[in-house]
Amino acid sequence: MNASSDKSMLAKAEVLIEALPYFQRYAGRTFVVKYGGHAMGNPEAAQDFAEDIVLLKAVGINPVVVHGGGPQIGAMLKKLGVESTFVDGLRVTDKATAEIAEMVLSGAINKELVGWIANAGGKAIGISGKDGGLVTAKKVERTTKDPESNIERAVDLGFVGEPEQVDTTIIDTAVAAGMIPVIAPIGAGDDGHTYNINADTMAGAIAAALGAARLFLLTDVPGVLDKQGALLTDLTPGRIAELEGDGTITGGMIPKLQTCVQAVEAGCEAAVVLDGREPHAMLLEFFTARGAGTLVRA
Repeated sequence: MNASSDKSMLAKAEVLIEALPYFQRYAGRTFVVKYGGHAMGNPEAAQDFAEDIVLLKAVGINPVVVHGGGPQIGAMLKKLGVESTFVDGLRVTDKATAEIAEMVLSGAINKELVGWIANAGGKAIGISGKDGGLVTAKKVERTTKDPESNIERAVDLGFVGEPEQVDTTIIDTAVAAGMIPVIAPIGAGDDGHTYNINADTMAGAIAAALGAARLFLLTDVPGVLDKQGALLTDLTPGRIAELEGDGTITGGMIPKLQTCVQAVEAGCEAAVVLDGREPHAMLLEFFTARGAGTLVRA
């Protein structure tokens, strides 16, 4: 071996030593990972993600994956000629749309992710919130303000739900058998209907129910940025409220951080918003001192 390959091998050994305390601290604990955004459509990113998940399992951590699929649902609706209507950016999900959403989420996307994990050497099992009574959903109630009269009115989004109850039995059973659960954000209501659930919300509710050590929300941004564009690495619910109040946190980041706050206040140790487009961002966040993303603690 020459000097440069010696140095390279030593650097690899040092990385493993740096990660050792994290392996020890979190062995046997659960990480819930929400996977979505543009990373889902990129085979290289999907392969990186699957390798990260298999590595977590190999070092004794129990990963649980919850995936989204909005763009893929949109593409399938277009292909089948089903028109969508939106209210305040939220898709109204009628019966036909709900059936297509379930087909895309529980079918195509779920099994593709299971396949990626299998290719990386892991054993994954694909389920939805319907399986084993994992998630009982209730219909989402939304209101919108009329811009002219300023009067609030109720909006019916159709078969869009949110988790009302989570029974983790099926996850516990799969994990005990050495499997990695891959969960589609679909749930059944007490009314017998099937509901489409926002994947972030689903992941947050599952992380809370499992008392997870971490909830990772993989997004298309580096994390929460201040007004100068610098990454905010550590936040609390109180600080998040301040940043919302002064307009630092806006748009789609608001519901993501609300999910993080709800999860950490209901039993998840910490939640992280990070860039799923970055190769191995989850491992960098977790197994290095510098981190990569925004960490939210209660």
